[in-house]
Amino acid sequence: MAARTVTGLFDRYDDAAQAVRDLEAAGIPPRDISLVANNIDGSYKSIATTDAGAGAGTGAAVGGVAGGAAGLLAGLGILAIPGVGPVVAAGWLVAAAVGALAGGTVGAAAGGIAGTFIAAGLDRDDANFYAEGIRRGGSVVTAKPDEKHLAAAEQILARRAVNTTERVRSYRDAGWTEFNPNAPAFTPTEIEAERRRYNTGL
Repeated sequence: MAARTVTGLFDRYDDAAQAVRDLEAAGIPPRDISLVANNIDGSYKSIATTDAGAGAGTGAAVGGVAGGAAGLLAGLGILAIPGVGPVVAAGWLVAAAVGALAGGTVGAAAGGIAGTFIAAGLDRDDANFYAEGIRRGGSVVTAKPDEKHLAAAEQILARRAVNTTERVRSYRDAGWTEFNPNAPAFTPTEIEAERRRYNTGL
C-alpha cells in the first residue's frame, strides 16, 4: 500500500521546524519529510547557490543554508519559486520541484509549486491552498509516513498548523480563487500584514 501524504500549513517557520523535529522523533525518516518556507525577507542566507538546471527559465536555484540543525533541517537550501519568490526548503518534495522547474515538466507546467504538490498526491484544491499559503509567508510541512506512523504524523501536523477550512474561507472571502504562479510574490510588508491579520506575529 502506498504511503499517504499528510500536510500542514504553518504561519510561523518556528512551528513548522518544530513539527519536522517532532515527526523525526516519532520515527519518520527525514527522507519522508519535506519543508518549504517563505524566505522573501532573506532571513536565511544561502552558502552555496547553484542553478537548478540549464532549462530553468523560472529562476529556480538551490543551495545550502548556513546553520547547525540536525536531521532534515540540516539540509535546508534556497529555492526560487515562480509566484512565491525565494524559499528555504528540504526533503523529497524539493527534489521533485527542482526537477520540474528545471525541466519544464510537472510542476512548471501545472502551476509551479502547486503542480508539484499535485504530483506528490494532494488534490488540486489543497495543492493551490498550500502554494498560496507559502506565497503569503507561510511554511508547509509534508510527510509520507507508513501506516504505523500515520496517526502520529497527523496529530503532530495538527498541533500548530492552521485550520485549513477557516483559512481557505478567509482567502476566498478576500477574492482568492487559486494559486497563480504568474502573480507577483508577496512583499515583506504584505506578509507582515497577513500575519497580523491572523494574529500570528512575525
